[in-house]
Amino acid sequence: MMSLTVFAVTFGIIFLAELPDKTALAALMLGTKYRALYVFAGVAAAMAVQVGLALAAGSLLALLPHRWVELVTGLLFLAGAVMLLLHKHEDEEGHEGRKPSSSSFWKVAGTSFLVVAVAEFGDLTQIMTANLAAKYADPLAVGLGAWLALCAVGGLAVLGGQKLLAHVPMKVIIRVAAAAMLVLAGISVVGAITG
Repeated sequence: MMSLTVFAVTFGIIFLAELPDKTALAALMLGTKYRALYVFAGVAAAMAVQVGLALAAGSLLALLPHRWVELVTGLLFLAGAVMLLLHKHEDEEGHEGRKPSSSSFWKVAGTSFLVVAVAEFGDLTQIMTANLAAKYADPLAVGLGAWLALCAVGGLAVLGGQKLLAHVPMKVIIRVAAAAMLVLAGISVVGAITG
C-alpha cells in the first residue's frame, strides 16, 4: 500500500526543486510557441521516463546496507541544497530545441518530449527522486509523487510560469527548496550515525 506521507514529502520537495529548473523554462518557451495541451503531453511523457530511470537507480542504491543508504542520501541531499543555492538561475537560451515543421500533435509532443527528456536527464530532481526511492523503499509513492510534481511544474510553466514568478520571487522558491533538502540531509545523516 502506498504511503501518503512519502507521496506528500516527495511531491513537495520535487515540486519546489523543479520550479527554478531549466526544464520549466523549456516548457514555458515551448508553451508560448505551440498548443499547450500538445506541449504538456510531451512534457508529461518525458517526466514519466525520467522518474522511471530515477526509481531504478534508487532501487539499486537501496541494496546497500541501511546506514550507507542514509549516509549517501544525506550527502546527496546536502549536495542538492548547495547546488540550488549556488547555481545561477538566469534565463538560458537554446533550450527550446528544433521547431517542428508543423503544429501537429505528434510533432509538437515529440519535440517537447525530446527537449524535456534531454534537459531533465541527470538533473537535480532526478537525483533527488532516486534518493527518495532509496530512502523510503516505496517506489509507488515516490514515483507518483515525483511524476505529479514534475507534471505540475511543467503544467504551470506551459500555462503561466511568468505569472507565478511575478508573485513569488525565485530566490524564495530556491531557499524553501534548499531548506527542505537540508532538513532531509540532516535527518538522513543522523539516521546513519545512530543506526
